[in-house]
Amino acid sequence: MRKIRISSGDVTAFAVLNDSPTADAIWKALPFESRAHTWGKEIYFEIPLRLDEAADARDVMEVGELAYWSPGCAFCIFFGRTPASRGQEPRAASAVNVFGRVEGDTTVFAAVPSGAEITVAAAS
Repeated sequence: MRKIRISSGDVTAFAVLNDSPTADAIWKALPFESRAHTWGKEIYFEIPLRLDEAADARDVMEVGELAYWSPGCAFCIFFGRTPASRGQEPRAASAVNVFGRVEGDTTVFAAVPSGAEITVAAAS
């Protein structure tokens, strides 16, 4: 099992990567730092990877899912409704590659402001 640590200021969360080519590429690129952007209850940030949209990419998400958004080379964390949501489900701006899931309470990400430094590394 591949586990990562996502940190920004006083917020730290752990996530588990799935078995997909996107997860493999993210794991190999660790660690990386970026600046967070918020879009409703989604945090996204550019990472140093250029990946294609996967055949199973989708836009309707579940709370806690991690995904890669190809048009913005972005790592996305979904923890609630976004401006694109049609109900209570999180919804991405367009199809994303799902590559993992946050463990535990995802509401901690509400404390991460746009512009905050965010770090993703392998969990030890």
